[in-house]
Amino acid sequence: MILNNNIPEGPLAEKWTNYKSQVPLVSPSNKRNIQVLVVGTGLAGASASASLAEMGYKVKTFCFQDSPRRAHSIAAQGGINAAKNYQNDGDSVYRLFYDTIKGGDYRSREANVYRLAEVSANIIDQCVAQGVPFAREYGGTLDNRSFGGVQVSRTFYARGQTGQQLLLGAYGALSRQIYKGNVQMFNRHEMLDIVKIDGKARGVIVRNLVTGEYQSHFGHAVVLATGGYGNVYYLSTNAMGSNVTAAWKAYKKGAAFSNPCFTQIHPTCIPVSGDYQSKLTLMSESLRNDGRIWVPKNKNDNRLPTDIPENERDYYLERKYPAFGNLVPRDVASRAAKERCDEGYGVGSTGLAVYLDFEDSIKRLGKEVVSSRYGNLFEMYEKITGDDPYITPMRIFPAVHYTMGGLWVDYDLMTSVPGLYAIGECNFSDHGANRLGASALMQGLADGYFILPYTIGKYLSKDIRTKPIDTSHEEFKKAESDAKEKNKKLLQNNGSQSVENFHRELGKIVWDYCGMSRNKSDLEKAINNIKDLRKDFLENVKVPGDDSSFNPELAKAGRVADFFELGELMMRDASERNESCGGHFREEYQTPDGEALRDDENYTFSSAWEYKGEADSPVLHKEQLIFENVKPTQRSYK
Repeated sequence: MILNNNIPEGPLAEKWTNYKSQVPLVSPSNKRNIQVLVVGTGLAGASASASLAEMGYKVKTFCFQDSPRRAHSIAAQGGINAAKNYQNDGDSVYRLFYDTIKGGDYRSREANVYRLAEVSANIIDQCVAQGVPFAREYGGTLDNRSFGGVQVSRTFYARGQTGQQLLLGAYGALSRQIYKGNVQMFNRHEMLDIVKIDGKARGVIVRNLVTGEYQSHFGHAVVLATGGYGNVYYLSTNAMGSNVTAAWKAYKKGAAFSNPCFTQIHPTCIPVSGDYQSKLTLMSESLRNDGRIWVPKNKNDNRLPTDIPENERDYYLERKYPAFGNLVPRDVASRAAKERCDEGYGVGSTGLAVYLDFEDSIKRLGKEVVSSRYGNLFEMYEKITGDDPYITPMRIFPAVHYTMGGLWVDYDLMTSVPGLYAIGECNFSDHGANRLGASALMQGLADGYFILPYTIGKYLSKDIRTKPIDTSHEEFKKAESDAKEKNKKLLQNNGSQSVENFHRELGKIVWDYCGMSRNKSDLEKAINNIKDLRKDFLENVKVPGDDSSFNPELAKAGRVADFFELGELMMRDASERNESCGGHFREEYQTPDGEALRDDENYTFSSAWEYKGEADSPVLHKEQLIFENVKPTQRSYK
């Protein structure tokens, strides 16, 4: 496998402009003869489908939810970044680029990140035109707030419902194209495999989750916008249906999988409260704008937080990182919370929580102002915990949230399989080893609205003479047969344990050995543990019903089967990277004061794993990262 990132020549600030002015185009008369398949309808998928259809391509779009608007993007809360410098506080395209590179601990590709920062302002204009109700100042201008890892206000928001409002905008654009007949929408269809013909992606195999029918669909190009794989941990902030299956099938068909061990732990989530839980609830990072994080100065202090006086509180983020305080990046804030709890200063019945306190903000701004910013989040917290955060500080603890790893893509967002694209959280390209808050929505919409519509034309312009391939082709038949056979094996297994039990056990292994911290011996142990558990799963899982009708347990079993294989690859990737960077914290590699210690001489690369079959170990390829504009330094937020 040869990795060619296809980064254009020229100065960083001119790469994208020059690319757009020189990229080959597809004429309108040819576009209507070209079929593009888009899998996923979150912000990246919905915006890509709407944009491609608006341009004149024929589009088929697939989602496993009952409606495109049920995609997980709807759960994003706090905001979306853009370099518009509304506050006149020194922001710029370059500063957003720099903050993202630094926040990712210098493990992302300069050209992709700069392009993202460059198009960010266009996203806001696009969404405003769609009617997205961003917060506004009294005079009518859009409001901004800060997120972790930055010292400017560049985050646009719609209270604590930004993802929902942005998705409704993209969904509206998509619905318009469905109405016009330019997009054929397939709800409740799950992708089970990629079809390759002559080395190129030419279609997908899907299963109708309601009827059980297997279908083959041809496309001149395939776009995966299927999100991240955080649910490998079982407990995460992801929707319960979120999975890795589409990306994993692409990996097994030759698409390199990059940086799988780069997973993000979000510092402000409602702590685990019992074994019955199947997911965790995010409390937006935006709360750190006005909330202060603290723990008691005394170990095992069981007093109510309101009974602990100010001089007996440790505002540890403000103490350790005075320059950024409570707005340090997520990886830093998460590790700091873990350290305090590990030392015995944690609060709550489990000791695995810290306080997020709004007392000072309420005194300074007034309850009405705080409510206008975070009211819906406060209501959600009270409904879940029974505590009123206007009176009692929130209890929070880090939890799995986002994945920076994903399918390797080049500058065009194309994987190592020609004609197969990955956008949004499904790819690895923009966030390095740690994502800054409010940058996920930015990337999803940037990819779908402003980047893929240009880059896919470069590939399709050379493919206009390709006639539609009939799905009776032997490669379609083989892929469909393989998908059926995998499900058949799961159904015929006469086991006694539920899919859920196996998923919970797998998640515990991945969390314990590849969560907020990792070490070599644990990672090696975890690989063997996952192999043993996977063998047990294949022999003893019980999947009732059949594949000819609605069967959610079968769909879940297929997804968990893929999580087992992914979990093993995560451990391999973490074991190979003998350094700490961002969300990847190897205990053997840390500074004297406990911060991540990078090894730029040996590990300034993005890993790209190549699948070699069931019997053989995957092969590691490396894309060397070259920093011409930002010199990697030891991150400091002090």
